[in-house]
Amino acid sequence: MTFITKILLQSGNRPVLDKVVSEIRSTAERKGADLRGPHSEPPKRIRVPQYKTLSGDEGQQFRNWDYTVYTRKIEIVGHNGVSRRVAEMNFPPGIRVEVELEQVQGMGKA
Repeated sequence: MTFITKILLQSGNRPVLDKVVSEIRSTAERKGADLRGPHSEPPKRIRVPQYKTLSGDEGQQFRNWDYTVYTRKIEIVGHNGVSRRVAEMNFPPGIRVEVELEQVQGMGKA
């Protein structure tokens, strides 16, 4: 049985995100793991309204808060030790991490 660890990384700070992705890549290469990615999605522009009062009166509004979110997706096939090491990393503030573990069964005997 093979496990695929899917890692989703998001941040508004692109240089820090790229540094984290490089650390994951070098860890996987050093340990000989099968790494797929990183795959980049187009940056997502987020616009958040900011109100001067709690009532949400649109006439009493500051400028919208605009920011960009960058996303990278990585998959580690097999090699549970590398997957565990990556999942336990201390990520810098501002990095959002999702780790999903998928079990894949071979086409052999049942």
